[in-house]
Amino acid sequence: MSHAPYVPFTKEMKQRYTILVPTMLPIHFRLVASVFATYGYHMEVLDTSGPEIAEMGLRYTHNDACYPAVLVVGQFLCALQSGRYDPDQTALIMFQTGGGCRASNYISLIRKALERAGYAQVPVISFSFSGLEKHPGFRLTLPILHGLMYAVLYGDLLMTLLNQVKPYEERPGEAEALAARWTQRLGRELGSGSRIRYRRILDNNRQILRDFAAIQRKKRDAVKVGVVGEIFVKYSPLGNNHLEDFLLSEGAEIVTPGLMDFLLYCVYNVLEDGRLYGRHALTRPIVRAAYKLLLKKKRDVIALMRRHGIFAPWTPFEQTAALARGYISQGAKMGEGWLLTAEMLELAQSGCRNIVCTQPFGCLPNHICGKGMMKLVKERNPQVNIVAIDYDASATRVNQENRLKLMLSAARES
Repeated sequence: MSHAPYVPFTKEMKQRYTILVPTMLPIHFRLVASVFATYGYHMEVLDTSGPEIAEMGLRYTHNDACYPAVLVVGQFLCALQSGRYDPDQTALIMFQTGGGCRASNYISLIRKALERAGYAQVPVISFSFSGLEKHPGFRLTLPILHGLMYAVLYGDLLMTLLNQVKPYEERPGEAEALAARWTQRLGRELGSGSRIRYRRILDNNRQILRDFAAIQRKKRDAVKVGVVGEIFVKYSPLGNNHLEDFLLSEGAEIVTPGLMDFLLYCVYNVLEDGRLYGRHALTRPIVRAAYKLLLKKKRDVIALMRRHGIFAPWTPFEQTAALARGYISQGAKMGEGWLLTAEMLELAQSGCRNIVCTQPFGCLPNHICGKGMMKLVKERNPQVNIVAIDYDASATRVNQENRLKLMLSAARES
């Protein structure tokens, strides 16, 4: 099989190219794009949806590719064929962890699809801490990483508060509008080029909490539904057929673990590799320092939420990681690995006993660490109600929603 050509993203391209970002977490990714704008990159987050995206992806990827890969390829190609972007002035970016499965093979799938569709000249940038590829015009510096950390924390906080307010708001749409205003404001701050001041970050977090608390809410009992699973279909409305919108329409409150936990999981796994296999001896002190920094930043937001006292705070990552012990080895780190099991347990412990485990059909890591762990989780936690939903181009939305309705019906009865 021939390999699609590698087209480097050069320093000259940085000045004039638009970099397209695939959909996943709309708030987070807009803030991420703002951080990169500070350093001269022009990024645009795609928010397109519709059946034509999966159809386009299926046309240009082989039928063994997982559903998220099909959607990412389809969304990129739909954007390039839309006429909105000049293919000779456009690059694509893919966020990767550098592990197995989708974490390392997406770039080659995208390049192959671009070549077949007649866009072989379009560079595909690998955003990865594992050094999978080198691009002269794209470098992850410490200042960029510093800004990205706050973009993720801001995004997690806005997502959490939005989920806790939306089902109860007196005036529908008020929480969404507030989140959009804050996303715009924080994006301007993170993209302004000025030095990030932590006191300003904390002040913003306090004001965000106050603003969401000021929204008038009705008192009513809503079924809490946790959403876990493969990272793309867990977060992306395109990937999970607008799962959150459906659950909201059924009167549920959604509880979704934040992206920061996944980043902590990735860093934690490097340290665990050192403990289990003696790997990364030279870089371990740096990784340990990064881990402690991320833990502290998350703990600071948790402390603010607890002092504010209105909204349910996050669970510290150390506590989430400890819950998995006795259920699954922390050496199981393919895909979402042990974190997927830990998140189900964390949701159950925090009082969210109804859980949707989202997974692409045929995704082996998630079938093992998600669906495969459901029986043990339910045996030891009989109050937990878990339903696994497969997402695929051939899966029908009606069947998915019927299964969700059965879960919600059982939750209301109990």
